[in-house]
Amino acid sequence: MRLRTLLIWLAVVPTVAMGTQVTVTAQRLLAQSEKLRSDVAAAEQVGAPLYTLMVDMQAERTATAARWAGSDNSEGELRVRREATDLAAAEFRRLAVDPSRSFSEVTRQLEKLAEYRQRADARIGAADSTLAYYSEVIGKVIQVYQQEFSHAEDAELAQASRPVVSMLQATEMVAREDTVLALAGPSGELTFVGYDQFVSALGAQRYLHEALIVPHLTARDQRFYDRVVGSADWQTKTRIESAVLSGHKDIVTGIKLPAEVGGWSSAHANFSVQMTTLNIDLARSVLARGEAKAGELQTEVAWLIGGSAGGLLAVVVVVFFTTRSVLRRLNDLHERTVTVAEETLPDVVARLQRGQSVDPDALPAVTGDRDEVGRISDAFARAVEVSVDGHRRLAAERHGFGLFASGIASRTGNLVSRQLSLTEDLQDTFGHDEALLAELMRADQLTVGMRRQIENLLILAGGEVPDPHTEPMRVADLLREAAAEVEDFRRIERQALDETSVEPSAISQISHLLAELLDNATRFSPPKSKVVIRAELVTDGLSVEIEDRGPRVSPERYEEMNGRLHEAPPYSVLAQNAHRLGLFVVGHLADQLGATVTLRRSVYGGTSAVVILPRQLLVASDPQAPREIEPQPRVLELLPAPTRAPAASVSSEPAVREAAAEPAPATEPAPEPEPVVHTSAGLPSRRAKAPVAVATAVSAPAPALVPVPVPAARPALPERVPQTHIAEQLREPRAQESVVRPDTATPEEVADAWADYEQGTQTVEEELRRDQP
Repeated sequence: MRLRTLLIWLAVVPTVAMGTQVTVTAQRLLAQSEKLRSDVAAAEQVGAPLYTLMVDMQAERTATAARWAGSDNSEGELRVRREATDLAAAEFRRLAVDPSRSFSEVTRQLEKLAEYRQRADARIGAADSTLAYYSEVIGKVIQVYQQEFSHAEDAELAQASRPVVSMLQATEMVAREDTVLALAGPSGELTFVGYDQFVSALGAQRYLHEALIVPHLTARDQRFYDRVVGSADWQTKTRIESAVLSGHKDIVTGIKLPAEVGGWSSAHANFSVQMTTLNIDLARSVLARGEAKAGELQTEVAWLIGGSAGGLLAVVVVVFFTTRSVLRRLNDLHERTVTVAEETLPDVVARLQRGQSVDPDALPAVTGDRDEVGRISDAFARAVEVSVDGHRRLAAERHGFGLFASGIASRTGNLVSRQLSLTEDLQDTFGHDEALLAELMRADQLTVGMRRQIENLLILAGGEVPDPHTEPMRVADLLREAAAEVEDFRRIERQALDETSVEPSAISQISHLLAELLDNATRFSPPKSKVVIRAELVTDGLSVEIEDRGPRVSPERYEEMNGRLHEAPPYSVLAQNAHRLGLFVVGHLADQLGATVTLRRSVYGGTSAVVILPRQLLVASDPQAPREIEPQPRVLELLPAPTRAPAASVSSEPAVREAAAEPAPATEPAPEPEPVVHTSAGLPSRRAKAPVAVATAVSAPAPALVPVPVPAARPALPERVPQTHIAEQLREPRAQESVVRPDTATPEEVADAWADYEQGTQTVEEELRRDQP
């Protein structure tokens, strides 16, 4: 997951959580506000009829008790109270239609009213059971008030509504006292059950007033309450209650009430109205508070939503700018890191590999910043410092190893030069022995190959092969010198122009490059096939093409090899392909010369190597200079020359071998003679090649052989005289040997040639398999 996504999630998760919390809180507050408004609406709509129903039921209960006791005018009073109760019940049923409210319990109890009225009229059963029905209905009404309008969800409103419910309960207790006294009737006698009911109601209403009503009244309601309880009617009520408790007389059937009970009815009628007014004021106060609280909740929700929206916006803005700042710093750090990794560090490593000094200011430095991004930058700077130190030590070790390898190559090159000189002396001494001369020539050619491998080591070690040439060399001579470095030089066919020469400083490098390509071509092609090397001028300089008849190579393999040739490969790649040092040597030489080497498939199915030498390495040849005849390759016949007869002039080892080949036809035109240096045995002497020297980094170069002096002017070549260089024992006339043609080859020769070709093909396939990753 990207860092930008993580930062966004760090902002989104708290924002979503905060938004969810605000939503839940707002919904809860809105639900509470809606509940308050619903309660207020229900109380305004149903509360007044419900209270009226309760008061009328209390009055009907008292009238029923009076009639049951046989009081005067009780029948008419009961009729009036029943009509009032019926009106209140009908109004309540009409308004109490909300199924979510607990009004159904009161409605269900009202359905039994007619039944209990009939019992009261017929005096069926005890009076207490009939009066208990009225008390049960009134209790259900008070329970509705307690459940629906107490506002238990809000502590403040619950505290304010508590006196209302307590006042209703206290009013009911006083009404029960009134009912019990009415049940005493004109006789003024109560049963023990009735007296217990009076005492219980009196104790309950006094407790309610003292504990649950007076402590919770507001100052305004407290003043109104004080006026009620301080009135004469309330004092009469209190005096009668005390007289009933202390002035009653016990009789056989119960108790006898005192005479003061006669003033109860008028006093109760007066203070009950005042209590009703107080109850209504308390209820209206609670409803007003509920309405105000609902408005406050809605305002709180609005502020909550607005504040939360502002907070969320602030969080989004802060997160946006913080994320932008962090990402900008990280992007700057990334750009600096990429610049150091892709530009600065490779340049520093390249300079270290070249042995150059490195500017410390070019590398990232430790700044000491204490924040996270700064610590990451410092950690990267330390990593770069460690990497540069490692490359510096590696470059020093590589440079030291290069000096070591150059020293070994120099000393080994001196030994090889001495061996070449010794071989040349042996050729001069034992040139009359044909078999020995052939072996010496083969040893000489192998030694030349050893010298080329030593030069490869010097090139790969970072040194340069010094060029002993001081004069430009014709391209034809350059191709001949390159072919002389190859063991199987007889198969090489050269085609070159003479009007172009090569700068002296690049002769040895170009010759070595071409020798490596020629050696590769002869080794990876059938033994009897030809390898053609041709040179011609092109737009970009001099094109040298080497074509063989080797096995097919895949396009992917050509692309891989060309990648190594177009740019000098690093030593890490060299370590993984140590069995293909030739390609690496060619790549290094091409990089030093500014040349391009391309391998491709030839029209014959083999491989064609095209070398493009830049024009700055070429010079125009003298058109008046004599040209050397290019003899066609022939079968080599090494024969000693016993006498110092004039020899054909050659400038390299392949020319010596070609001079010893079978004689050319007599009709071949002979070039002008050229002075040639001969050995003591009468053979043309090798123009000694300068020994391999140490690279410029080596302090003392190795001693080199003194080349044989060659006259500055090049006179005409000596004329070849047939049979003049043949051995003494072969001068007698003999039958001329027929030249072996490919179409007259014996089955054994064909089998041998085919076996050689299969062996070469298997060798190539094995090396290709080793190159696969």
